[in-house]
Amino acid sequence: MNRDRPASLIFLRARVLSVSTLVALVAVAAILPVAAQDKKQPLLKTVHGVVEDKAEKPIAGAIVFLKNLQNKTVRSSFADDDGNFRFSGLDPNTDYELHAEFKGDVSPTRRLSALDDRKDIYVNLVIPRKK
Repeated sequence: MNRDRPASLIFLRARVLSVSTLVALVAVAAILPVAAQDKKQPLLKTVHGVVEDKAEKPIAGAIVFLKNLQNKTVRSSFADDDGNFRFSGLDPNTDYELHAEFKGDVSPTRRLSALDDRKDIYVNLVIPRKK
């Protein structure tokens, strides 16, 4: 019986160690998602503004193009009745180009740099209208 006692004691210690290891793993698994959420995510940028002519009159219905210079994708949006446009959810680590078009006329291209740390960027696009 004395010989069985050390074997059962070893088994008991191993079982206690396994249970404590399991508890520690569960605790770490519960903490990891919270710690991951605490890391600062880069804030996405927004660019918005007005499309207007040289006389500062808004151009409703102008098409505004936003080109991602990293992957070359292009997004577009129509200016509303007041000439307003908006692009949200932009990667802060990417450069963009922005221009507007209306009835064959084109605004100068504006470049948005990743080095610009503003999260909300206001840009006026002026389309010189032919008479």
